[in-house]
Amino acid sequence: MPEPLDDASQTPGRTPWWRNWGVMLPLWCAIGGLVWLGLRFNVDRGVIAASVVVVGLITNAFAWLLGIIALVPIIGPIIIKVLSIGFIWLLNAVGYLVSYVAIRRGYSKDVLTYRGLTIAVIIGIVIGFVLGKLL
Repeated sequence: MPEPLDDASQTPGRTPWWRNWGVMLPLWCAIGGLVWLGLRFNVDRGVIAASVVVVGLITNAFAWLLGIIALVPIIGPIIIKVLSIGFIWLLNAVGYLVSYVAIRRGYSKDVLTYRGLTIAVIIGIVIGFVLGKLL
């Protein structure tokens, strides 16, 4: 005769709260609503951005959103791969560092041109990556 199951194995496993769409969807709605209110009442954009980053990192909201994007057939996994390419992050970080130094030295017009070229290169890399994966 088989042994009876203990209490832990008889109850269905509960998913952690950060994987539960019933928690994350209202959280993202709240984040969006608070950002809208912040912009409407002219709160400093740096404060809004920092708040979203802190809340997103503490609650794993960014990971959940990336998971939702990855569920879109064909294009979703490609978008996630592009967003997670370290080279893009490194290129963008170096661009911000160089921009900061150049603005401090008075080259603000040149920085504008440089950042435009950098964004064009990043967009070109992303489009090339997506087309390469699709074809």
